Amino acid sequence: MTTADMTTEGIEAVFLTTHNWGRAAKFFQSLGYELEFSTDHDSGQLRNGDGPYVFIAEVPEDQEPQTRIVLKVADADAFRPGPDVEVVTPFEDTHYGTREMTVRDPDGRLWSLQAPAEK
Repeated sequence: MTTADMTTEGIEAVFLTTHNWGRAAKFFQSLGYELEFSTDHDSGQLRNGDGPYVFIAEVPEDQEPQTRIVLKVADADAFRPGPDVEVVTPFEDTHYGTREMTVRDPDGRLWSLQAPAEK
């Protein structure tokens, strides 16, 4: 295992929730993002060049829209967070084919770490 296996590899994505998927998607398309795919449950993924993708999901009006930055991890099994990282949820399989971990920073913000699904 190398040190690279134990660290993040930069920003993978930005996850956003919104009250209006269509308006949010049009906003990002007006900024030069292209729609990569949309789902049948008011969500989708957009990308601008080779940078991180933006995934937007619609939530009910009683939920406040949120933003979460997702950091990339090459291998969930090899990843070892340092002693200053509070793990909120360990790596778990997602319904969209990745593995995700949630950590909390010293100021209380939640961060997602995303790795490829197990092979």
